Amino acid sequence: FFFSPSPPQQTIDLHRPSNRTDPHTTHTSKLLHHYHSLQPHNIIMAVPTQIATGTFLYLILGAVLLGLVFASRLTGRVSKDNAEIANVVVVISTVATWLFWCCAWMHQWHPLIKPIYEE
Repeated sequence: FFFSPSPPQQTIDLHRPSNRTDPHTTHTSKLLHHYHSLQPHNIIMAVPTQIATGTFLYLILGAVLLGLVFASRLTGRVSKDNAEIANVVVVISTVATWLFWCCAWMHQWHPLIKPIYEE
């Protein structure tokens, strides 16, 4: 999921040293402020755009295939029984291929095991 911090809020940093002229002190206070802004209560989670786009494309694919089955039924190329079976096959196969694609995409998004490269 994508994390987007909420608008900056007034926070009191108790760990901030009183000497502000030291450049390391300023850097440390910025890091602490950044750390406090990333706390879970300030994070908004959203669906990644790639997942939304892929889901939309699979919905379109399923609708087109169901339309082809419907058109085949209207023209008489497919009997009523075969059209019902084809509808079930189209729905199940579209959902299965979407689920496989979604799992493969998420597996590459945040891999659980990081590769170790030999030098």
